[in-house]
Amino acid sequence: MAEITAKSIIKESEKELANQFARIDEIALFNQEKVLNAFKNNKIQARHFNGSTGYGYGDDARDTLGKVFADVFKAESALVSPLISSGTHALTLMLFAVCKAGDKILSVTGEPYDTLMDVIQGENCGSLKDYGVSFEAIDLDIDENGDPHFRYDEIKKKIEKENITAIFMQRSRGYCWKQPLTISNIKDICDYVKSLKKDIIIIVDNCYGEFVNEKEPIEVGASLCAGSLIKNPGGGIAPTGGYVVGRADLVERAAQRLTCPGVGSEIGSYISSYLPFYQGLFLAPITVKNALKGSLLFARAYSKLGLETLPKQGYEPNDIVTSIKFNNKDNLIAFCRSIQEISPIDSNVTLEPWDMPGYQDQVIMAAGTFIGGASIELSADSPIREPFIAYVQGGLTYEHVKLAVEYSLNKILK
Repeated sequence: MAEITAKSIIKESEKELANQFARIDEIALFNQEKVLNAFKNNKIQARHFNGSTGYGYGDDARDTLGKVFADVFKAESALVSPLISSGTHALTLMLFAVCKAGDKILSVTGEPYDTLMDVIQGENCGSLKDYGVSFEAIDLDIDENGDPHFRYDEIKKKIEKENITAIFMQRSRGYCWKQPLTISNIKDICDYVKSLKKDIIIIVDNCYGEFVNEKEPIEVGASLCAGSLIKNPGGGIAPTGGYVVGRADLVERAAQRLTCPGVGSEIGSYISSYLPFYQGLFLAPITVKNALKGSLLFARAYSKLGLETLPKQGYEPNDIVTSIKFNNKDNLIAFCRSIQEISPIDSNVTLEPWDMPGYQDQVIMAAGTFIGGASIELSADSPIREPFIAYVQGGLTYEHVKLAVEYSLNKILK
């Protein structure tokens, strides 16, 4: 009987994944053409890489970057800025853009990602709650395969009996054992809630989902979506930033929150070059392609060791994340450390769980990345809580992810 090695596991996994890899290549080609056409339609030139100073009035580079994003996402408008410091910041701008005192936002995908909890219900910190906005969550039903299902009856009762201003959805899995939403899932719930209340606003946390499919949430009925430029749409090149994209009036409200009422998107300078934001967007479809293939390889290879993984075999990926259930703290920590050790940056660092700002539990985070914390680069993280699931994401090159799979498997096999 042939010896089981990391290389043999990877070779067998790649053979089994050939058809899915081919489909990912098709999606990447479609999205690359979409991005290229957006650059051409907006007549991007070298002058659009120039930074600005002071107030940033008439910053054509900034404004045109927003037009390119709007074109790519098939939206009326986009706010794209290095002044948006994180995905959580972008989501906060989006949340405050759709509500005012007395309004209510309903999440139909359960409680949002940990870092949004203080944004929603923090005390005396400028949260939604502080400003008189209420937020309620209806959990998803998760079946034995990890597939999410909306609780349509509960959603209907809330919309019909309460003054629900906006519906919130989180596209990716967060720190939960579930598959991410598909574009079809998003379309279904958009159609459903609009049949109940035509003018309801639908907002989507799009983090980890950009360029995974051929369509984005705006194309299937979302009013706004938001995300981080150090995830998918920055292509591993953007050094910081975030975006809010969708309906023009709502995007401008987000801009009023980012800067101040009365000027909104008219100001906001950035002295450094905008080149990495344009170049990152151009590279994003191919970077996401590499991350998706790496995600499937991690899931398939680790399932061969008898561990539970998501995406499950045969599932198309709908975000760039792989979930691996280790069931105990020590194995989880050892895995994350192995990812740090096979990273190009800080490979000599020994990871320890720590009290990371915005999280409810201690978090261990392997992120040996060129851009600090960039989860489009290969990284792995987890809250230290049962059932001790590692969330692996990113990979600028498939080859790096493949080496990481081999290295981490060898650690386990030994």
